[in-house]
Amino acid sequence: MRFTYQVRDGAGKIKEGELNAASVAEATKQLRQDGVYILALTEAAGRSAAGGGGLALFQRRVSRADIIYLTNQLSIMVDAGVPLSAALDGIAKQAENPTLQRVMQTIQRDVEGGDDLSAALAKHPKLFDTMYVNLVKASEASGLLAQMLERIASQSRKELETIQKVRGALMYPGAMFVMCVGVCTFLLTYVFPKLTPMFATRKLSLPGPTKVMMFVSGVLTEQWYWIVAAIVVIVGTIMYLRSQRWGRMGFDWLWLHLPVFGPLMTKVALSRSMRTLATTINAGVPMLDALQLSGGTANNLLYEESWKDVANKVEAGRQIHEVLEGNKLFPATVVQMISSGEKTGKLGMVLNKVSDYFEREVETSIKTATSMIEPMMVAVMGGVIGTIALAMLLPIFKLSTGK
Repeated sequence: MRFTYQVRDGAGKIKEGELNAASVAEATKQLRQDGVYILALTEAAGRSAAGGGGLALFQRRVSRADIIYLTNQLSIMVDAGVPLSAALDGIAKQAENPTLQRVMQTIQRDVEGGDDLSAALAKHPKLFDTMYVNLVKASEASGLLAQMLERIASQSRKELETIQKVRGALMYPGAMFVMCVGVCTFLLTYVFPKLTPMFATRKLSLPGPTKVMMFVSGVLTEQWYWIVAAIVVIVGTIMYLRSQRWGRMGFDWLWLHLPVFGPLMTKVALSRSMRTLATTINAGVPMLDALQLSGGTANNLLYEESWKDVANKVEAGRQIHEVLEGNKLFPATVVQMISSGEKTGKLGMVLNKVSDYFEREVETSIKTATSMIEPMMVAVMGGVIGTIALAMLLPIFKLSTGK
């Protein structure tokens, strides 16, 4: 059988190609031997074989909440003594999402065919990431699958809550911005053009703000295609930059240095990476793998590179706190706590406490950011719309006073 694939290598570059294999499992094995992350694996004829759980185009998306729910259910069933295959079958039958149902049926067949649960999950990388698979693999070795699944569900739930809080904080300024743009566009493209002929026939000496707004109104109504072209170019440029590792690095740096939101994003990255490191260490995942996974969950390339550097230097014999000292991405207090954890042999417990602290700080930062942004956005909207209204009213005032 011939397969086409799309993978991401260690440098973050997307690669595509074809290979020959007897089955999907063998094709997956060949690609994983090269140390790449499988994004898609499809039979050359076009039928989806794997990659993201063998999801065909236009099928219903499996959300993070769906994964958390099935993980929690699987934990309960396994802990109650239900055989793994029967538990997977029960979850597949209960799933309301047809895509998730097909994925769980596939995983069940793989497990019945002799695969470990971790190996079956690894065939669906878009749904079960590397950390998920490694934690399940570690629990299989220790015989604590139910406890580990509960821990994964708990951590995933906390991460989802954090993401939702950050999105909620960004929602208000985003909605206000869209509203401001909409109102300004309406005034400049509908209201202003109706007043312009009246100003022209009276041959008024127009104030400066009115002249500026008339020019902008003319551009919006008569040369709008240039604006559309500019928007397309800007969006295309941003998408291209986001597709390049150096571009993503620049955007991630910008996020961390934005006023108001920069400290929030820093705390989110620290909270997620510390929680992941604590969970993987406590689960018995090898330290180097745990450090690599921590960088991936930070969702920021600057932190990802920092954790990779830590992993490389720890492999060379140094301790984590020694590598992090002087790194501006990690506060000195965090480094000190990691140092004490390494010295006392309680690194996992210390990292859990650090993560708990930053999660509380994220909540505080969200409240602070929201309280600062609301009056700022109101002031900006009022200033912009007020300027446009003033530009319209000044000539009308001149006409009414005859001056």
